[in-house]
Formats: sequence, structure tokens, C-alpha cells
Amino acid sequence: MAKKIQASIVQFNIKSGEIEQNLQAATTALVRVAKRGAQLAVLPEMWSCGYDYRNLTELAAQSPQVLERWQQTCHETRLVSVGSLPELDEGHIYNTAYVIDRGELVGRYRKLHLFSTMLEDRFLAAGNQALVAETSLGKLGIAICYDLRFPELFRKLALEGAEIICLPAEWPKPRQEHWLALLRARAIENQLFIVAANCCGIQGKLDFFGLSQLISPLGKVLALADETETELVAEFDFAEMEQYRKHIDTLGDRRGDVYGTP
Repeated sequence: MAKKIQASIVQFNIKSGEIEQNLQAATTALVRVAKRGAQLAVLPEMWSCGYDYRNLTELAAQSPQVLERWQQTCHETRLVSVGSLPELDEGHIYNTAYVIDRGELVGRYRKLHLFSTMLEDRFLAAGNQALVAETSLGKLGIAICYDLRFPELFRKLALEGAEIICLPAEWPKPRQEHWLALLRARAIENQLFIVAANCCGIQGKLDFFGLSQLISPLGKVLALADETETELVAEFDFAEMEQYRKHIDTLGDRRGDVYGTP
């Protein structure tokens, strides 16, 4: 029998540079979704501090402690959780998504595509590897925010066996229509589930619209947030994905010999 899981998003107003405040908000929310039966919980991008560029080195230096406390929460709640933090490594700062499986760190992904419009490429280093993480809930492909505009990455994750793609984000107004359209497109074209967690509220000059969502392989929006702080939970039925892939075999019908892989 194909499995079913309860997936969730945590959408909150990230306070720029305020690690302890953000950590408390995330921890409380993770406990709440776990009590609602969630097994997978995705947090927003850079959820511990936001894009506080002026203090990013100092903030990134505290990420190991944030990660340790996050892992402890996941151990206590039995959650699989994904979200990104600033990672300091050999003088470089990466926007790194961590995959935690009930307390155990099972994967990390450094954001491949840096959003030059928001000066990410001036303050952050880019990763150079995609990630499909093996977890107790299945294979999770990981992407972060601006990666959504690059379908090649999502196709690579699908070809490498991803069943769910988790996407932490800080996606601001006025580009919410792109967010809505691209998330559904990535789910439909790759025939997999997507869990996309955006933040909400105002950080400096940026207004974040929320609209976090959980999407089926057929492109059905199973749960959609508004613009306020919230948590959403929805059921993922893997039988739906398997039936859809058998009915329309787009992954099998690909012409990689013509346009390359992925």
C-alpha cells in the first residue's frame, strides 16, 4: 500500500537579526504542527535572522547553536524538518537548507542561485551541488526561493528520485503571481509534491506576502496560507503520485538525447 504522510508549513514574520525571537517563534510553531499530526514541517528561508547583511557574519556564527536547538525540537516532536540558515564556512557565508530527521541531520543544501537583485551574490557564496535527502518519510528534494525560477534544478531532483520538494523562501511583493504560477508548474511538470514555506510581514523595505502552500503532483493546492503568521497541515497520498506518473509518463517520455539531461 502506498504511504500517506502529514506535511506542514510554518509561515511567520522573521524579525531581522533577532535570532532568539525567531527561534522561539519557530520552535513554538513546530510543536503546534506536531500536535496536529504533522510529520514533515518546512520553515522559511534564513528563518533565524532574515537578510541582515550588515551583521550576517556574526549571525551566521550563531547558526550551529540554532541548528542544535532545532534538532532537539525535532527529536522531541519526531518531526522531519527543513529550513535555511546562514552558514559560515572558511570565511564564506552560504544560504544553507538543513534536513533534520527526528533530530538527526541527514542533509544540507547550499543555495545554488543567488538573487543579484537583492545583492545576495555580494554577501553570500553559491553552492554547487543539488540534494535529494533520504529521510524516514521518503526522498526530499531541496530548493531555496530564487531556485524556483530554474526548472532545470527541479527536473534534476525529480530524476534523482525526489518524491517531495521542500522550498523555504523569502519571496516579497509584488511578485506573488510568479510565486503562485511557478510552484504549481514545478509540481505538475515533475509529478511530485511541493511544500513551499514563505515568510510574511515587513523587513526593511520589503513586504513579504506569505501565501505558503502545499501542492499535489497534479498541481492541486491542498492548503494555501494568507498573508499572516500561520501553520498549515495537509495530507500527501503517494498513491496519487504513483497513479499520475503511470497515467502520463512524462519522466519516461523525455527526450534527453535531444535536449540533454536534465
